[in-house]
Amino acid sequence: MTENITIDTGCVGLDKKVQQWLEWDKNPETRQEMLDLAVKKDVGELKQRLEKRLTFGTAGLRAPMGAGYSRMNDLTVIQSTQGLLRYLEQQFDSLKDKGAVISYDHRYNSKRFAELSACIFLHAGVPVYLFSQITPTPFVPYGVVKYGCAVGIMITPSHNPKGDNGYKVFWDNGAQIIPPHDGGIASCIDNNLSPWSNSWDTSITETSPLCKDPFREVYDDYYKDIQIHCRHRSLNKSSPLKFTYTAMHGVGTEFAINAFDVFGFEPLVLVKEQVDPDPDFPTVKFPNPEEGKSALNLAIKTANENGSTVILANDPDADRCAVAEKQPDGSWKIFTGNETGALFGWWAVLTYREQFGNDVNMSDVYLIASTVSSKILKSIAKQEDCNFVETLTGFKWMGNKTCELQQQGKKVLFAFEEAIGFMYGTQVVDKDGISAAVILAEMASYLASKNITLTQQLDDIFKRYGYHCSENSYYLCYDPDTVKSMFERIRKYEDGKHPSKIGPYSIIGVRDLTTGYDSNQPDNKAILPTSKSSQMITFTFENGCVATLRTSGTEPKIKYYTEICADPSKTLEDCNSNKGDRDAIRRELHDLVKVMVEELMQPAVNNLIAKTD
Repeated sequence: MTENITIDTGCVGLDKKVQQWLEWDKNPETRQEMLDLAVKKDVGELKQRLEKRLTFGTAGLRAPMGAGYSRMNDLTVIQSTQGLLRYLEQQFDSLKDKGAVISYDHRYNSKRFAELSACIFLHAGVPVYLFSQITPTPFVPYGVVKYGCAVGIMITPSHNPKGDNGYKVFWDNGAQIIPPHDGGIASCIDNNLSPWSNSWDTSITETSPLCKDPFREVYDDYYKDIQIHCRHRSLNKSSPLKFTYTAMHGVGTEFAINAFDVFGFEPLVLVKEQVDPDPDFPTVKFPNPEEGKSALNLAIKTANENGSTVILANDPDADRCAVAEKQPDGSWKIFTGNETGALFGWWAVLTYREQFGNDVNMSDVYLIASTVSSKILKSIAKQEDCNFVETLTGFKWMGNKTCELQQQGKKVLFAFEEAIGFMYGTQVVDKDGISAAVILAEMASYLASKNITLTQQLDDIFKRYGYHCSENSYYLCYDPDTVKSMFERIRKYEDGKHPSKIGPYSIIGVRDLTTGYDSNQPDNKAILPTSKSSQMITFTFENGCVATLRTSGTEPKIKYYTEICADPSKTLEDCNSNKGDRDAIRRELHDLVKVMVEELMQPAVNNLIAKTD
């Protein structure tokens, strides 16, 4: 009860917000946290917590856990689910027939948030498939399609820091939500902020006949379905390779073990310190295998001790996958997302032709990548007579594009993003780290049977399709105003316009997906969707480099992505047959990146924090 509590922070409007929070929130921990801030009169923190609401970004919400509308907590989950339910009622006349799929990872409060979400649907008479235990994120979109549901909710912040949590939403096609759904949901949330009378009653998840546990059915069917990609079971059984696997303290261990079992592999070598789900992530600074050796040091140690030559790693919710391979000199090559995407693209085309014959018509076959990812799939598609589609960043765009193509009778073999996200096939129309890991293992075993390593095969791909050289990284910036001013400066860099040159490097094309400008189009209007809420500018340089600067939708990062592709007309006789030429290309790209960072991002001026590994 709050009627006897007097709130006096010295700011009347803020006092009302605190009082409202205390009236709505029934969680004793977050109520006390809010009350303590009010008693301390921490006006700055209270404003940050109460004057800003979580907004739907990458298909949902992600934020640190704690009290306040800008945090993940019981109340914001209830508000979000109430708004989501109201929006679904507008969109589906048959919502009570279709239902919802809800699951969760191993983070603190994840199960609690999932149960709160489920109870709101159940009290409204909407069936819920609520998983009884933690699962990989891909199980939710898979379940949505399997059961013909209207929506899926996965409680996870993916690879965010240990104090965070998240709320990811999938639409009825199994893909993450895109506009206008995100805006529509946000509007309905704003109109349904006050908790309904039964929104805190999670006991209904134990008693309602509308609540079912889909774990066993989804588990069994998922593994049956991904076996369509198992092309070389006999090679898997006799593979000379040992695979070391880490779940990065996440949910993946049980699910990766089973994937390797159904593909016929010998048991995985597990990184014992990281086998069990642990929300504190005690052995990694950042629970993200994309961070490189700093995240994989224990996996490398385990692999060396056990004679493994290939490491496979999932992020905490097992929707992304990293791979590393031991080199002849004893060092380890950690493949970038672009390099792994190149391997997958080659493998997808190879196995498709193996299945249907080398003379199969490829005119309805598609490969997909996001705009900040390598254009290696475009090069592969050109030579293999299939199609390539580029989408905006994120699997919400690639997943929905896949569904659109499937409705047209097209075949999507593979989609990827450079941030180690891979969708192999369409059993899940989202990135899937479990299937990616086992398919990579089969690829490596197939190559090993021919005395070829993954590293050597990557080199051969570059020889065949053109050398694609990338250099990607990021800077941290915790001040949104600094980020905004940096990008506005870039837009007015040269006589009030985008730059036409930086250092010695001339720019021949600019695409600004924040403003909708694209100098490459006759009417200067971008073809890809635009968003004023995020920053993204792509430069095409005269030397062939394509560079993109963008803000992350889930983290305080300003990312840059760059790539140069060797002239395809010179593929065999020049760059790809002469290592020195490749080194020259890498040096040129590295120099361009240095100039771009210093002139456009200005790390020192803007107090940007460089990525550390």
